[in-house]
Amino acid sequence: MRSRWTETDIPDQSGRTVLITGANSGLGLRSAKVLAAKGARVVLACRSRARGEAVLRMVPGARLILLDLADLAAVRQAAAQVRELTGDSLDILMNNAGVMATPKAFTEDGFELQFATNHLGHAALTWLLMPALRGGRNARVVTLSSLAARGATRGRGFDLGDPNFRLGRYNPALAYSRSKLANQVFALELDRRLRAAGEDIVSAAAHPGYTTTGLTTAMAHSYANPVLRAGMLAGSRIGDLLAQNVDIGALPQLYAATAPEVNGGDYVGPGGPGGLRGHPTFTAPLTPALDQRTGAELWELTEKLTGVTPDPT
Repeated sequence: MRSRWTETDIPDQSGRTVLITGANSGLGLRSAKVLAAKGARVVLACRSRARGEAVLRMVPGARLILLDLADLAAVRQAAAQVRELTGDSLDILMNNAGVMATPKAFTEDGFELQFATNHLGHAALTWLLMPALRGGRNARVVTLSSLAARGATRGRGFDLGDPNFRLGRYNPALAYSRSKLANQVFALELDRRLRAAGEDIVSAAAHPGYTTTGLTTAMAHSYANPVLRAGMLAGSRIGDLLAQNVDIGALPQLYAATAPEVNGGDYVGPGGPGGLRGHPTFTAPLTPALDQRTGAELWELTEKLTGVTPDPT
C-alpha cells in the first residue's frame, strides 16, 4: 500500500457495477461520486426517495433503489430489484448506511433500531445478493465498521444473548458499538464462509476513523427533548471542527472496494495515530471479529432473526 493512497490511485472501474447503501449523504455519497467518476455504474440504495433523487443529479449515470434496512420485507424487495436491474451481475456491494446512538426504538420486525439497521439489514441484503455477486467480476463486499466498535469489547460487551436490549438497560452508545462490532464480525465470518466454499468473492471491512459524516447531527435530531437535542447539536458542531473531512474519511472503504492487493478478511482504516485520521492502511480487526466461535454464533443468530437463508451455507 502506498503511504498516501488517494482516489487518484483507484483503477479504472469501467464495466463494473457498484451498489452503495446510504448513498445520499456522507461517506456513501462521496464513494458514489468517486466510483462514478472512475467509470463505475453506481446504484444508489437510499431510504428516502426525495433525497435519493436529489443525489441522482450529482452522480452521472446512477440508478436509484429504495432501501429501508430496518424493514426486512423492504430489504427483500430491494434485493430482488437490484438483481433484476443488474442482470445478476454485481461487482461491488458497499454496506455503508447506518444510524448512530438513537433513542431506544424497535423496528416493525421487533428489533432494536441500530442493530436492525446497521447489522441485520446489511447481512440479509448481502446474503440475498450473493447470486448477483457470483455473477460479477472479482466481486467484493465491503462492510463499514467504526472505531466505536471498541466500546463493545468492554463492560457489558458484545452480548449476543440480548442483542435487542430486551433484558438489560438500553444504552444508545453501547447499542451503536455493538452494531458496528457486529459489522466487523460479520465481514470476517463471511470471508471464512466464502473461502470454505471455494468462492472467489472478497469480503473486507473498513472504518473511516474520526470523520464528519452527518451521523452525529442526525443522532441529535432523533431526540425529542429540546435541551438534550440542542446540547448534542452543539457537541456535534465542535466535533466536526476536529474531524477530518469526508473526502479523506471515505478513502478506507474506497481502498477496500478497489485496490488490487486487498484480500478477504482485511480491515482498512486511517493510518494516523489511533486510527483517527489519515490515509488508508491495513489495521488489525478486533478480537471478537477474529474469533471463529463468535463469528459462527452471530451468523446463526442473524439467520434466526432475519429468516433469510445464509449464503454461502
